[in-house]
Amino acid sequence: MTKTILITGTSSGYGKATAEHFLSRGWDVLATMRRPDPSLFAKTDRLRVLPLDVTSPDSIASLIESAGPIDVLVNNAGVGGVGAFEAMPMSLIRQLLETNTIGVMAMCQAVIPQLRERRSGTIINVTSSVALGAFPLAAAYTATKQAIEGFSASLAHELSYFGVRVKLVEPGYAPTTRFGANAIVPVSELLPGSYADFAQPILEAFAHPALTTAESDVAEAIWQAVHDTENRLRFPAGADALALAQTL
Repeated sequence: MTKTILITGTSSGYGKATAEHFLSRGWDVLATMRRPDPSLFAKTDRLRVLPLDVTSPDSIASLIESAGPIDVLVNNAGVGGVGAFEAMPMSLIRQLLETNTIGVMAMCQAVIPQLRERRSGTIINVTSSVALGAFPLAAAYTATKQAIEGFSASLAHELSYFGVRVKLVEPGYAPTTRFGANAIVPVSELLPGSYADFAQPILEAFAHPALTTAESDVAEAIWQAVHDTENRLRFPAGADALALAQTL
């Protein structure tokens, strides 16, 4: 029987690559994004491109009502935030939390009842390699992802009683993704002059990383997590994330 995967944040990057990965392997895919654009994908009857804003309870409820049965939820949607913490307005920090943390929790809460009733299914929460090794100029962003790490570890215990699995996929840094473009505020606006000398080598390292993650690395890690038959929780994805994981 064909299974259905719901993926958030599929307009680009990891989400889009994951949707294509599962489509190529015969799954039915519900690809969600704020502004649906079916032209982003090759036409197929196994794909539905649906609107979703993970910060809107009404949007989530509407999606769940129209989606039908879901076997796997992949919480991939997220926004970036890079800059000196002292320069970040609390309004920006709340926006990061609303999407990266509360949005993930809200999606889990919306899908869990049907998985629990069927006593099967998997939830994949996509975090970041910042959960494996923190780096500067990303304190608020790191907090949003670390929160999901702890949330997922606890939820995995809670839902295992009902035969539902929870997994974490921890991607490294992929220059080809829209992490910078998805930042709520450009990094240049969040670097007071006193941080200039400190930030320069860090930003240069971002521009020319020694190790990176390909979008296909993350899609494959999600595939492996979905099909894992053991109690493994964390799946680092990409050369840089794997290198960080080995230091723990």
